[in-house]
Amino acid sequence: MKAQLLSVALLSALTLFTSNIALADVASSKKSAVKQPNIVLLFSDDAGYADFGFHGSKIMKTPHLDKLAKEGVRFEQAYVTDPTCGPSRAGLITGKYQQRFGFEENNVPGYMSENSAADGSDMGIPVEEKTMADYLKNLGYTSGFYGKWHVGGADKFHPLNRGFDEFYGFRGGARSYFAYSKAPASKLDLNERNFGNFEEPQDYYTDVLAQETVEFIENSVKKDKPFFAFVSFNAVHTPMDARPEDLAQFPNLQGKLKTLAAMTLALDRASGKIMDKLAELGIDDNTIVIFTNDNGGPSDKNASSNAPFSGTKSNHLEGGLRVPFLMKWPNNIQQNSTFSAPVSLFDLLPTFYAAGGGMTKDLQDVDGVDLMPYIQNIKVSRPHDVLFWKKDTRATIRDGDWKLIRFPDRPAELYYIPEDIREMNDLAAEHPKKVKKMFKDLFEWESTLERPRWLLKREFENYDIERMDRYRRVNLERRN
Repeated sequence: MKAQLLSVALLSALTLFTSNIALADVASSKKSAVKQPNIVLLFSDDAGYADFGFHGSKIMKTPHLDKLAKEGVRFEQAYVTDPTCGPSRAGLITGKYQQRFGFEENNVPGYMSENSAADGSDMGIPVEEKTMADYLKNLGYTSGFYGKWHVGGADKFHPLNRGFDEFYGFRGGARSYFAYSKAPASKLDLNERNFGNFEEPQDYYTDVLAQETVEFIENSVKKDKPFFAFVSFNAVHTPMDARPEDLAQFPNLQGKLKTLAAMTLALDRASGKIMDKLAELGIDDNTIVIFTNDNGGPSDKNASSNAPFSGTKSNHLEGGLRVPFLMKWPNNIQQNSTFSAPVSLFDLLPTFYAAGGGMTKDLQDVDGVDLMPYIQNIKVSRPHDVLFWKKDTRATIRDGDWKLIRFPDRPAELYYIPEDIREMNDLAAEHPKKVKKMFKDLFEWESTLERPRWLLKREFENYDIERMDRYRRVNLERRN
């Protein structure tokens, strides 16, 4: 009898054990059946905050990007890590403050100090730093980079050596939108396919970048692998080049503003072509699409508008730091929604990594955070209580809604951003204790940084200050 009871007990235990294994297998199967989302980052260059329909422009024609804004979330306080091209991109692609590895100043060959430690193609993200493409590769993603690189011209900094599998673009900071008939001033401006295969585009560059991206997406779908497409448009950066047929769409405009409108139209058209391809292939529901920009618009160079903010590219006023930022992920992000708390573009790396199935705790010393729990109201706190910016002796700290700007040529100024988005009412004299604390917090952060790996000529620092003053007191009412 005891033997029979023992046999029954053993049989029950074995059945339960087998059942648990089966349930675990089912759970594992379901988990593996959840496809990793594809990721498309549409990244414009030198665009003005106000130069999009979704931000109220009545001049610019941006129907595809306006549609994207309605299909996802629009971030109301999205910041770059620096108000210039190179450092901003370095922060985005590494998920951290770029000053931590010495990428503090813009990397523009020919503009550097004669005593600069690095110059020319040697100015880039150190090879020891991991990029978002490196991290996504570990999760099984295929990554392609299209357009402006500008985070290192030497071969060791090449996109194919920084985690990307395909490259079609140029290594420098600006180039013609049409094919060069003779060699440009810098070889970094030449268009390159993958590694060392230099070929000039046969059409308007913004459209060509869209076509190359579309082909990458089609090939990735055929391979049934998740993909990451970083579409780094040089639009609307100078030179001011536009197609005649795009210029004809704005008969009532003149000069740089007319050209800017035509270039923005092309940027929107190219973005729309990529998004339409996602829908055509039936993968748009499983694709994260982001649109954002690298810094505030340089109003004096390309007629861009950063309304309602003061400031432009290259300074720490809101117009230099705050950028348009849209994100769509069907079934994960509420349509036609807004997110009001401050975020930074270095948040994209951990957001992509977590969405792809990675654990953010495995990321190597990043400053960004995964934005999805905040967007979905799982976390109700702010993604960042404090944000920093620095170039040379200029530095800025945003602590909550207070912003302290330290200048090289005048006393520090304090602003309460919710009530003063144009930064016209300096409250430093009214809050000396807050100024002192924020000043010390800023210095404490600076003390953790590396020295700059290269230095611009001093004259450009003077130019940045003059540009800031010029666009600070100007009435920047939104254009109608």
